[in-house]
Amino acid sequence: MLFAGGDPSADPRRRSGRSPGAGAGSGAVVPAVRNPTALEADYRRGIARVLPSVVQIVTKADRKELGEGSGIVYDTSGHIVTNAHVVAGATDFDVSLATGGPSRTARLVGTYKPGDLAVLEVRDRAGLVPAAFGDSDQLAIGQIVLAMGNPLGLSGSVSDGIISGLGRSVPFQPENGASSGTTINGLIQTTAAINPGNSGGALVDLDGEVAGVLVANVVNAQTGSTLPGIGFAIPSNTVTDVTRQIIRNGRVTRTDRATLGITTQTVVSRRGRPAGVGVVRTAEGDGAARAALRPGSVIVSVDGVPTLTVQDLARVLGTFEPGDLARVRLRRPDGSTVTTTVRLGKISGD
Repeated sequence: MLFAGGDPSADPRRRSGRSPGAGAGSGAVVPAVRNPTALEADYRRGIARVLPSVVQIVTKADRKELGEGSGIVYDTSGHIVTNAHVVAGATDFDVSLATGGPSRTARLVGTYKPGDLAVLEVRDRAGLVPAAFGDSDQLAIGQIVLAMGNPLGLSGSVSDGIISGLGRSVPFQPENGASSGTTINGLIQTTAAINPGNSGGALVDLDGEVAGVLVANVVNAQTGSTLPGIGFAIPSNTVTDVTRQIIRNGRVTRTDRATLGITTQTVVSRRGRPAGVGVVRTAEGDGAARAALRPGSVIVSVDGVPTLTVQDLARVLGTFEPGDLARVRLRRPDGSTVTTTVRLGKISGD
């Protein structure tokens, strides 16, 4: 049981208007308490509306199971939205509804790695119930939300919490140690528990509308570990925009994210401390290359903001728009420093 109901008339505070421990002459009056069964009913309605749209995804490659994640039914055409990291490295996908029934095979329509989103398409569309996606611009801190997914393979699990932050920027966690200096911007922060297997699941409001897609692999940049009570979700407005582009084009063709057009890695000092962002390579013909960002150089600041790590660079780039000019201070291999101006490009959907 998520919540314990009860007869509100049995609550002495509701009968007398006094605290149960208050003396007869204390005059202490307790404000009216909302009927807990009414709040429970809100939870139940929200869960009942969205749970049929939450799916479990099992990923495979060479007939071997790679892992599990979650997804959300997007439309009656069989499209399922999930995280890009859920489908990474997989060639085959089995999708199961939280409400039961046999698994269904699916194909990958496309991914958007910078935003950690992907779209699958199931071949058997019978019985699919598309979720209702809400307007994430209307969300408020303190709003009650539910996280729905399949943590540890426990299909159709639900946890609750509140929205504890909006517009968060979290550095994208690479798998190979290199980074493009990007970050996932505009995330919803929530206290609802998000665990392995929840990735790609739904963050839902009590009206039963999807507020965002859960991201369970974002970690604390300083410790490299997740923290209880701090989870993130991709806002629904971003999800619907990216999903429409992938369905229409097979990829994202329009983004609003700025990039230097380089691959980077954190450079450490002889004492093992972060000392800047090393340029590993540049995109051929990119503006960054024309502006003398060369492999072997180390970025130490952007517009005066120190960039000791790739996470620092990701954060500062998240404050720019494509086409903006940024002053990049570099340390050359010979130890000299130079400041150059770079016109920022736009991250592609690949």
